[in-house]
Amino acid sequence: MATTFKTLSTSDVTSTKTLLHEVIPLTGTIVSGTYSDNNIKNYSHGLFQSVYDYPYLSSSANHIFDITVGYSSANSLSSSTNTQNSKKINIYNQMAQVLVGHDVTGTIMAFDQNGDITSGETKFRECYFMSFARLLAKDEIKKGSFTLTLGTGSSTTPFTGTKTLSDYNAANAFKVNSPAGEYGLLYTSSADAGTTSLAVGHVYYQTGIAVLTASVFESANFSGSFSRTNSLTGSTIQQLSDTLRKRIQNVQFNNTTELNSTIYFCRASHNEFNYSSNPTYLSSSKIVVKNTSTDSPVSYITTVGLYSADNELLAVAKLSEPLRKDPTNELTVRVRLDY
Repeated sequence: MATTFKTLSTSDVTSTKTLLHEVIPLTGTIVSGTYSDNNIKNYSHGLFQSVYDYPYLSSSANHIFDITVGYSSANSLSSSTNTQNSKKINIYNQMAQVLVGHDVTGTIMAFDQNGDITSGETKFRECYFMSFARLLAKDEIKKGSFTLTLGTGSSTTPFTGTKTLSDYNAANAFKVNSPAGEYGLLYTSSADAGTTSLAVGHVYYQTGIAVLTASVFESANFSGSFSRTNSLTGSTIQQLSDTLRKRIQNVQFNNTTELNSTIYFCRASHNEFNYSSNPTYLSSSKIVVKNTSTDSPVSYITTVGLYSADNELLAVAKLSEPLRKDPTNELTVRVRLDY
């Protein structure tokens, strides 16, 4: 326990923030076939489907994302005779109220194609949702790094052609009007970026959710079973999730971990800490200061302790090697606390 303390001034303490990024590649073989769908978990409630990186009954399996689908009750496709009609409406409303919010009347707003969230503009009223696990997305998805490659071939051979959706130029043109944080627009090519009327979805960075408009699959780029009218009304959420999942060739993004740090500059002036406070530094049961009265005192700094105002030890930093300290030198030890 220390017996000598030195008070740190405000100029000796500073804070900083570091963003750490990690590339997350999710290949389609994991999502759509490697484990014969044993890594796909469906639920009795039928509201969404979970995808794991390994058969989900294994203790080593990690949840990577969920897939679900829904449409607005204001959509012309909505009908009480549709398969799981109320569940699809509830899914859409749940996602919309979290990601888009409510208007001044308290009504849940629809997903807006260009992100301006004003009336009279094109809305995404039927959407597929991919919600990525916190394990992968961490604090947020890095802007401009999200890509989703989908097979455009027939339902039996989907990868004879592919189309990549990405948040092109989102690092400079992301939106901030969502209650869930920042989001970018998804486009099918970099040439479309900036032309918001060509956006086909959104990616919400802090929540780790990608939203795709179902209408994108009716374009000439896709063939097979992606008919918005037939599939969305006559198929279950599980069947629709299967159809999308089996067309996923690759998903990739950079996650972000926000590392906050407080840095303490612990300064030992030339006339400070020149004597050891180690209680085992003894000779004949007496603390050794120096052998000859004319010698300069010498100590070795091995540890820095940070104390509260009432001298309670809060943190300990160990040096990689002892630092010699005597009246002829001064030392500044930089201590960094990450949280």
